[in-house]
Amino acid sequence: MIADSTPICARAHANIALIKYWGKRDAALNLPAVGSISITLADLYTETALTWHNAATDTATLDGQPVESKRISHVMDLIRALADTDQRAAVTSTNNFPTGAGLASSASGFAALVVSASAAAGLELSTRELSILARQGSGSAARSIEGGFVEMHRGHRADGTDAYAAPLADKDSWPLEVVVAITTRAQKAVDSTTGMTDTATRSDFFDAWVAGADGDLDAAREAIANRDFDALGALSERSCLKMHGLMLSTGDGLIYWSSATVAAIHEVRKLRAEGVPVYFTIDAGPQVKALCAPGYGAMVAERLGAVVGVEAAQLMGLGPAAHVIA
Repeated sequence: MIADSTPICARAHANIALIKYWGKRDAALNLPAVGSISITLADLYTETALTWHNAATDTATLDGQPVESKRISHVMDLIRALADTDQRAAVTSTNNFPTGAGLASSASGFAALVVSASAAAGLELSTRELSILARQGSGSAARSIEGGFVEMHRGHRADGTDAYAAPLADKDSWPLEVVVAITTRAQKAVDSTTGMTDTATRSDFFDAWVAGADGDLDAAREAIANRDFDALGALSERSCLKMHGLMLSTGDGLIYWSSATVAAIHEVRKLRAEGVPVYFTIDAGPQVKALCAPGYGAMVAERLGAVVGVEAAQLMGLGPAAHVIA
């Protein structure tokens, strides 16, 4: 048994997928149906403190409110098995951005949990091992273990040991800028896991989505290697629109966008027509993220901040890997 401990606190940053992940090939192991490529964001993060204690169950709070999550308990059980202990933990997490609103809070949240819990257990795990653990809490959390440009490998093994995230390029090697346009701080009505399940079973186009993924990944890797901003931006927009088109084809239509989302899309396209190097992407929510060439983010933030329905437009750079901070 691990003795009662002082808190170990970790910070992990949210990420946005440029080449999108949507759908699972194995729900039990949380294995993605497609690979993905993302960038980690500097200014959106979760901090999670974990303390081992003598209690009957794990306890967790998020932003000061108690939470019960089977996914948290599952990840903690995986870490307990590696540490050969049955000790329970008190988990305290805070987000510095809206939770459950399409800004990848589950990604940063489970990445921070895995890093803090493994450190508190005295485990010395590789980033690949941490990524595999984080994936089992949230598929996108596997990418938040790494910083900068990251690729999540779909993998092919049934046990999921080849489904993990790995870095493609350091955050400082190509310092792109990102503007996050927040259109609402409310939690979305349909969570991503439910949305993915519905899409896989109720869309006529899911197989085509999976079949087209490898080509997009190949092209994005090449664009990153060549530092080809226009190629990467165009691929990012196309992947975003394909994913949301897939959602629209699901049953009665899974719609995450608001009128402000659409208005922000049009503003990005207007900016590009004026010669500004900027492209949009949107995850499973109403928030618009604008990918900007270095030096153009402030201008884009000002323009998106003036769009009707946009509550805030936050400029940031690329972020680091998840890490222990105390």
